[in-house]
Amino acid sequence: MIVILDLGSEQNAQIAREVRALGVYSEIHPHDITADQLKALPGVRGIILNGGKNRVVDGAAIDAGEAVYQSGLPLLTVEHTAGSDLDRWPADDAERRDCLSRFVFGRCGAAANWNMKNFIDDQVELIRRQVGERQVLLALSGGVDSSVVAALLIKAIGSQLTCVHVNHGLLRLGEPEQVVEVFREQLHANLIYVDASKRFLDKLAGVAEPEKKRKIIGTEFIRVFEEEARRLQGIDFLAQGTIYPDIVESGTKTAKVVKSHHNVGGLPEDMQFELVEPLKMLFKDEVRACGVELGLPEGMVYRQPFPGPGLGVRCLGAITADRLEAVRHSDAILREEFAAAGLDRTVWQYFTVVPDLKSVGVRDNARCVEYPVILRAVNTVDAMTATVEDVPFPLLQKITARIVSEVAGVNRVLYDLTPKPTATIEWE
Repeated sequence: MIVILDLGSEQNAQIAREVRALGVYSEIHPHDITADQLKALPGVRGIILNGGKNRVVDGAAIDAGEAVYQSGLPLLTVEHTAGSDLDRWPADDAERRDCLSRFVFGRCGAAANWNMKNFIDDQVELIRRQVGERQVLLALSGGVDSSVVAALLIKAIGSQLTCVHVNHGLLRLGEPEQVVEVFREQLHANLIYVDASKRFLDKLAGVAEPEKKRKIIGTEFIRVFEEEARRLQGIDFLAQGTIYPDIVESGTKTAKVVKSHHNVGGLPEDMQFELVEPLKMLFKDEVRACGVELGLPEGMVYRQPFPGPGLGVRCLGAITADRLEAVRHSDAILREEFAAAGLDRTVWQYFTVVPDLKSVGVRDNARCVEYPVILRAVNTVDAMTATVEDVPFPLLQKITARIVSEVAGVNRVLYDLTPKPTATIEWE
């Protein structure tokens, strides 16, 4: 392992990915890691002190502790801001790879043995050690992350796993039916289907603040699972498809919260389960590679991502029935047209958003005041940065025509051209 210490850099995830691309496992840890914490990490061969513009906290520059400098491990100090007296970090890709390669293999003597087969073998052992003979409940959304977790847990503990699919009323058109068909009928998983849509929507009524919505959804998820666990008896663990970007965006010691993911910052403090999160140190492309190695169907592995709070973070502001249906149906149109144009396998994520505002338009030769639909289509490798897809204008026109004619209460269609950063992938 190569440890990356967060000294205020915004490129921790990028450095971690670049080390892993060399075939060497890496983890990101806080700058104030203690000697005991460092010793507890298995197989550490070197440390990268990764500085950046958030290095000054409360008026003082943070640094690693004496435990790091006295560890005897090879150190590489890098800085991503101008005017630093630390080593400058190369900007073009070949130089970066060469610099990392010399440090990782030359100074640290690390072996290139980080791959999905080894990862799966390690996780199977860790899951069995954590769970023992006890039972695990998996929150199965049917998305890539939870599907890969399901396959990994089935490999590790088999019949000790029970999957619960909760319809919170914020899923895409036809999605609950599809999840039940694939997992219960095709994969023969032990699947419980819970329709809690009214329960969730009642809790969310009138709530406009995005963080509060996410926390309500996260809390209610746990409550549903706790109820199902009591019915099943003997459930001690909750498995989740948490991945590394979820953790990073929920805030670190030197980085402010971007947004609390329902499975990280939205979890209730009095939760009764111990968590099983075997993918929490993987980036999205690594999750897909894990799914392929586990033998999951290609269509499932390369399905576009869908947030845990679902359409709740795409129906901006307080959720209303009319805007929720507008999001659901416009999203179905977008997905249908992207598939017909062959973009469903080349664009990483695409979806629609309906904000809580209206504009004047013309319908049937009369004035109308209706909602806009915002289209978003982005490409990324690790979900930490993203570029906007250059969608052909005739296709945008076709999608626009369908949405304004087929989706009730919509009179405008807009295309979001903003990359991440400064935008996030989702709007809330």
